Amino acid sequence: MYNIQKAVSRLDYAPKLKEIEVTDFEKGLGNFTPKPDKPVSFAPLKATLKKAGYELASADLTVAGTLAKNDQGWTIVVKSSGQRFLLTGPNIEGVLGEAKAGTNVELTGDWKTIGEGAASYESISPPARKIVSNKGSRHHFSFPEFAEVSFSESTPEPAAPIRVTSPGLMVYKGGALTPRLYLIKQHLGTLDVDRQVFDLSASYTPSPRLQLEIEVPFSRTAYDDGLASGDGFGLGNVTAWAKYRFFRKVKTYGDSQAAFRVGLELPTGKSDAPTQAQINVPEFVRQQLTPIMGGLSPHFDLAYSRAGGRVIFGGNAEVVFRSERDGFRMGHEQRISTDLEYVIPRDARKPGGELFLILETTFVHRAEGRLAGLRVAGSRATEYYLAPGIQYAADPRFVIEGSFQFPVLRNTGSMALRTDRNILLGVRYLF
Repeated sequence: MYNIQKAVSRLDYAPKLKEIEVTDFEKGLGNFTPKPDKPVSFAPLKATLKKAGYELASADLTVAGTLAKNDQGWTIVVKSSGQRFLLTGPNIEGVLGEAKAGTNVELTGDWKTIGEGAASYESISPPARKIVSNKGSRHHFSFPEFAEVSFSESTPEPAAPIRVTSPGLMVYKGGALTPRLYLIKQHLGTLDVDRQVFDLSASYTPSPRLQLEIEVPFSRTAYDDGLASGDGFGLGNVTAWAKYRFFRKVKTYGDSQAAFRVGLELPTGKSDAPTQAQINVPEFVRQQLTPIMGGLSPHFDLAYSRAGGRVIFGGNAEVVFRSERDGFRMGHEQRISTDLEYVIPRDARKPGGELFLILETTFVHRAEGRLAGLRVAGSRATEYYLAPGIQYAADPRFVIEGSFQFPVLRNTGSMALRTDRNILLGVRYLF
């Protein structure tokens, strides 16, 4: 809902973002009071929401002013802005009754922009009911929306899968900060490895189809084989991402979207591995105790999601092509992930307070790695993971999330570390 509120707030006649009120979250209803000295128009409101990825189904306008009549028919003239609204539809005479020109009235009706450019004008088509006198005006708008939705999105863009790529774009002409902490347990024979990875992502959405993101990881790795132990800390490989959403279909209580994402993993991470004297394991295994999996590496990712009511389903397919750095790289990767979410709203009529129950799966196939240009036998791996998780949307701009990933099937070579668990804790803040 924050994405919609922010889009509406960019209109010249709109109030501040916090003054745009959501009145019915599930049906997608809201209202706002425009600036009194600014002329208003339905067409820009519809266009602005469309740019943000939403279709405006209808809009009611309540306007107070002086009744007048010209060649087109009855109009209401707003005193503060001088703007005229033409009254249209079959109910005009019944609504006006015996009212005369110059009468101060307030009227609510279906709001439209008729025509284009300089020749366009605003119209109101009232229902069959009497007018009443009052001051001020207030706009009511409605739009279809899905349960991110997604982070369906019962809060339209903040919620999203946790580990699975979302085709959503967060906030149009805005961004998101996503700090995450990963607590990872691995082993290989008698060697035990504990990793703590802090990953900070910052994204910005400059258009309704494009999102740019930078991901910066920091990693601490501790190891112990019963005879020797040690640890290390360093920067991992920074990855720059660009996501292009090429498909979206919005309907009442539903949403489908798809996006293509490309990333470039830069060779910025610490590559110094423990020596043979520090830990007596093969060199390829020691290289896996660094924060990196290789050098410059392109990522290609295709994601899709569909939401209906309180259920959201999504998935993505990703390939990673790794290059060597200091003579080392893990194998190229292919990943297929799925995401299933169920939304429990705190209040079905208002955004904020939603709880997302999430079950994600990840299938990973990694080819043989290389050391000094030579293939390393036993470095191939095929794994399948489950990851139950939860997200809590404290408000439309702030989400808390957690996930516990564990292996279900694992076929890992004798030279590859095996992941026993991966706990993720994080937050998302939209701006």
